[in-house]
Amino acid sequence: MLDPAELTGWFEAHAAPLVFYARQWLDRGAAEDVVQEAFVRLMLQTRPPGSVKAWLYRTVRNEAISLWRSTRRRHDRERERAVPEIFFEPHHGDPIDAEAAAAALRQLPESQREVMVLRIWGAMTLKEISLLIGSPLSTVFHHYQEGLRVLREKMGVSCQTNHD
Repeated sequence: MLDPAELTGWFEAHAAPLVFYARQWLDRGAAEDVVQEAFVRLMLQTRPPGSVKAWLYRTVRNEAISLWRSTRRRHDRERERAVPEIFFEPHHGDPIDAEAAAAALRQLPESQREVMVLRIWGAMTLKEISLLIGSPLSTVFHHYQEGLRVLREKMGVSCQTNHD
């Protein structure tokens, strides 16, 4: 087993740069996890590798790329299986373009889209939505306001009110 003082020194010297290095492929949380896993593997070695620094960088690189590839493949598979979202059935004389509205909704983050659909098309109050999705009322209100702003912008609808 390796000397704990040596491990501590290697961690202090290399952990932050290794996280930065892994961020080429991963978000911060995943990069930190990969670096932590590399140090756990190092700790389990019976003797230190010839060049600890090179070993750590190689281990982090291999793990980061592997995780990035598997995540990308999973997202690709999920996207292939996804049923196209048809939010609206266009009807002659509709005041808005159904395809443009659906496209604008698809561009919203999932949390905002859910709130918008529940509020506008589900006719739920913000309090009802808050209880349903388990988010604070202030968060639901923020998602609703931001979703409205983005939808208005995407649809080319003025944000002016009757008081303007």
